Amino acid sequence: MDKRSLTETDIRTKYITPAIIQAGWNIQTQVLEEYTIGAGRIQVRGRLSSRGAPRRADYVLNYQPNKPIAVIEAKDNKHRLGDGMQQALDYAEKLDVPFAISSNGDGFLFHDRSGLLFSQPETELALDELPGPDTLWPLFLQWKGIGKAQQSTIEEPYYDDGNGRTPRYYQMVAVNRAVEAVAKGQNRILLVMATGTGKTYTAFQIIWRLWKSKQKRRILFLADRNILVDQTMNNDFKPFAGAMAKLSPNAAGMERNGKKIEQQLAVERGKDRVNKVDTSYEIYLGLYQALSGTDEARNVYKQFSPDFFDLIVIDECHRGSAADDSAWRAILDYFSAATHIGLTATPKETDEVSNIHYFGEPVYTYSLKQGIDDGYLAPYKVIRVDLDKDVQGWRPSKGQRDMLGQLIDDRIYNQRDFDRNIVMMHRSELVASIITEYLQETDPMQKTIVFCENIDHAERMRQLLVNLNPEQVRKNRKYVMRITGDEQEGKAELDHFIDPEEPYPVIAVTSKLMTTGVDAKTCKLVVLDQRIQSMTEFKQIIGRGTRIDEDYGKTWFTILDFKKATELFADEQFDGDPVMVYSPGPGESAVPPDQQAEQDENGDNTYPTGDASSNPTLPNTQLGEPHPGYHPDNTSGENGDAPRTKFIVNNVTFTITGRRVQYLDSDGKLITEELTDYTRKTVQEQYATLKDFLKRWHDAERKQVIIDELASQGVIWDDITAEVRKKLGDEPDPFDVITHIVYGQPALTRKQRAAKASRRNYFDKYQGQARAVLDALLQKYADTGIGTIEDTKVLQLPPFNELGTAMELVKAFGSKAGYQQALRELEDNLYNDEAG
Repeated sequence: MDKRSLTETDIRTKYITPAIIQAGWNIQTQVLEEYTIGAGRIQVRGRLSSRGAPRRADYVLNYQPNKPIAVIEAKDNKHRLGDGMQQALDYAEKLDVPFAISSNGDGFLFHDRSGLLFSQPETELALDELPGPDTLWPLFLQWKGIGKAQQSTIEEPYYDDGNGRTPRYYQMVAVNRAVEAVAKGQNRILLVMATGTGKTYTAFQIIWRLWKSKQKRRILFLADRNILVDQTMNNDFKPFAGAMAKLSPNAAGMERNGKKIEQQLAVERGKDRVNKVDTSYEIYLGLYQALSGTDEARNVYKQFSPDFFDLIVIDECHRGSAADDSAWRAILDYFSAATHIGLTATPKETDEVSNIHYFGEPVYTYSLKQGIDDGYLAPYKVIRVDLDKDVQGWRPSKGQRDMLGQLIDDRIYNQRDFDRNIVMMHRSELVASIITEYLQETDPMQKTIVFCENIDHAERMRQLLVNLNPEQVRKNRKYVMRITGDEQEGKAELDHFIDPEEPYPVIAVTSKLMTTGVDAKTCKLVVLDQRIQSMTEFKQIIGRGTRIDEDYGKTWFTILDFKKATELFADEQFDGDPVMVYSPGPGESAVPPDQQAEQDENGDNTYPTGDASSNPTLPNTQLGEPHPGYHPDNTSGENGDAPRTKFIVNNVTFTITGRRVQYLDSDGKLITEELTDYTRKTVQEQYATLKDFLKRWHDAERKQVIIDELASQGVIWDDITAEVRKKLGDEPDPFDVITHIVYGQPALTRKQRAAKASRRNYFDKYQGQARAVLDALLQKYADTGIGTIEDTKVLQLPPFNELGTAMELVKAFGSKAGYQQALRELEDNLYNDEAG
């Protein structure tokens, strides 16, 4: 058989796989075929979405499972030997391997990125000249700078749960890079991975390999939220059972595998009794806040000797470890001899604070853009709503007083002030009504997080949303819940909100408590009514929606922005690698002024510094609870000053001045044009004039084909139709949507088009069953649109199935061709005035 007639699969089976086996690669344990590099980017079309084709490497050659060395890309024999090389190099770069190979079955083209095997980058090899693992593995180690002393650590296997779970390619690279860095003696390591990409699972595999290889024997995993520690213990870290313990808040004891360990031994310090920790475990998990405080007696970490831990892994390391004077940094400084690995989606880089200064450049970065492009993270669309006084500002009239009779300070108030220094009641009502309208038009049961300025604002928003959704609230009082640090019942509902199988709560109203670490896979709507100036915080909030859960229909999400926060998408640093800004001089100590901006003025977060037990002005840091003496109705002054007055105004009207819908295009860039402008440009690229469009519409045997074509080119039908529907008060035809939005023509509703067509003499030539079918088709068009009546399956639906079988109804027109001709004439009459 001519080799050129074989398929790529045949070429692989007959030539490439045998050559790999002959070279000494174990086909069962060292060779992965069709290895997934990307699951396929999710493309959003209106309210529907579809996955692109997954990206798969034909062969990945591993020394051991999850330790790749080379990539082979295969082509059929009609291709040249090197036609797969560029693809192979792309995969090799993603997998962090030095050897990329291309083949068409005649031989191999071998690209050596290491420069260690051949004198030139690319070399042609015969099928029987492919190097084996014993040749490539030593070269791989040399390329990575791994010596014989570190080799045993590198070769320590991953944890295998026996259920076939393996790390995704980027998790594998992150784990390997971190373990390699530790093996080579690097003591400060930073991993940057976008929210929703599995940082905790990645951390587990790093810890497992270092622990099992005895490179690191005693390990501390630090987080800043109790829920994060519990989730970690109960999920990814389960294999550590028996060797793992949790350091519970304020050293009130310890937990092992989720159960309290009762301890009798206590240390008397004045009136305080602090339990002594059990140092017999090897893996500890704890909160920063549980280990430290300004009260020396409660610095639990000092019960361990400074050299007790070999490794400390800091989750969400941007929150505490970046600042030199942070109370949390005291823990890391105390255990300074240990290796520190920082994990974050959002490394903090400001003039005063730097993760890179502490940890060094990231050993690996996997960004939000990469995650969306690979199909592992959900794409998003942005609806930006501008309100008049947010943009223009508002100034009180002379002597104007607020609802409480307070004289309003005479100055211009704007978006910076609203819901912080001054409450504009109608603004809150308008925002709540827009949120409700969106949910009612899309899906009232979609999980939604509303980010507010503070707890006071969150409570007002909760009340408004409850009153605007009475039917939903009557079904379940937990339809809307305020989940903030000061309210126990709301916090208790957090687990239910993030559980895909729990329908309630649907709307979670918060301010800071849910910005990080909340794994809400099914969250489909993120509402921003909070002024966000920190890129770190913005990324964390956007991360609440980026997780995918296809089992529950979550493949993309919407950001509804009232505070221009999404302008940060345009910042060149939004999804780029972190750039170190902070460069302290000798002996300098950074006091980050932007940390106040990240804290909720009402205490709805975990504070990076201080301790509630010793500072009555700070909230309880364990769970983000406010101090009992803290008044949420006022905004605290600076430096301990008296709280500033907050004005409440109820007689000032707000209106919408702009509404812009933005989408990710096929290249992952946010389309920032007005929706109508974007639609106009997209359609006119194909149909420059109205005449061009009318001719194409008239000539098309099926109008649905044109509708689908425009959707594939970027026309978002659901949203652009909603724009026209608001003007007409009823459903428009896609034809009218385009002619009105793009070419400025008057638009009709489907019912208006159906009524005009029914008055024409066209129907008179049909009688009996045929006339009844046409009448039903016209009504069906008015109800559901042109696409429905063009599908022959419509004859099997009510009311057609009451008129006869589909075959009988077609025969009423003489034949199938006769029925199709009658349908074509019906469509001509529907669009007679415009497209005829």
